[in-house]
Amino acid sequence: MPSAPDAPVEWVAITFPGTTLGAGVAAPLAELVDAKTVRLLDAAVVHKAADGTVTEGELADESTAFDDVDGDVLELLSHDDLQAIAESLENDTTTLVLVWENLWASGFADAVRTHGGSVLAYDRVLPAAVAAALDGGRS
Repeated sequence: MPSAPDAPVEWVAITFPGTTLGAGVAAPLAELVDAKTVRLLDAAVVHKAADGTVTEGELADESTAFDDVDGDVLELLSHDDLQAIAESLENDTTTLVLVWENLWASGFADAVRTHGGSVLAYDRVLPAAVAAALDGGRS
């Protein structure tokens, strides 16, 4: 069994138009894993057909492009998780859902724990929100 995460863990849902994943993201994802920037803990694919029908699948069953992405399948993503994600998807899309441990932050996380600290809050700011804030700050 894989070891418990020491660094922060997060999930991301990346949506592509149509019925297939963007295979061009496989190599950059593999690079992140190979460089030990992240450890892939789970991956799933959600399809939302043109008629709104939702199906779920495993990454390994979707595309051979992702065969070189090393990771664990810990089944952290439940059917309910994937259905909740599917509710916000547009029809005729394919969504890659990843759960990964941010190995790049493990040293900092260790230092925080060693000195009695704990995470009080955590959230991600979308790049579009940052761009809008930066653009709004310009006169």
